[in-house]
Amino acid sequence: MEDAGIYAREAAYLERAVQIGVASGRVISVSFPAQPDDDATADHPLLDRVFEYLDGVSDVAFDDVTVALTVPTDQRAVLEQVRTIPYGESIDVAGLAAMTPDVDPEDDDDLILVRTALEANPAPLLIPDHRVRDGPSAAPPAVEQRLRSLEGL
Repeated sequence: MEDAGIYAREAAYLERAVQIGVASGRVISVSFPAQPDDDATADHPLLDRVFEYLDGVSDVAFDDVTVALTVPTDQRAVLEQVRTIPYGESIDVAGLAAMTPDVDPEDDDDLILVRTALEANPAPLLIPDHRVRDGPSAAPPAVEQRLRSLEGL
């Protein structure tokens, strides 16, 4: 992905748009606005993949997409682990903490760190925080529930 710009399309399944921000060939944001930005373009290969996913194609993966994570290093480690949760599977916050290096699932401060990272996720769906069943999602609640439903979670 060697481009830059804002790309968006209306997603009937989500009842809102999917909008992706790209800079220097890296995704910097994924959002779900009621209306896409006026300057957004609808044609982008990543949007094509997102809409395949939203159409229920379960083997669509986003692990090859470079996401620019401009969050603190400890949060980045959490979000990198979220990307490893497979389609159709979920985990709880403590389980995510346990699989993240240097994070203790028994430490309340570390559990807060995990929740904070999930809330700060700049690219929900590409970093599938909806697969963390008792954690916050950076996506709006209605979108999170539809993504969970799509994957049978």
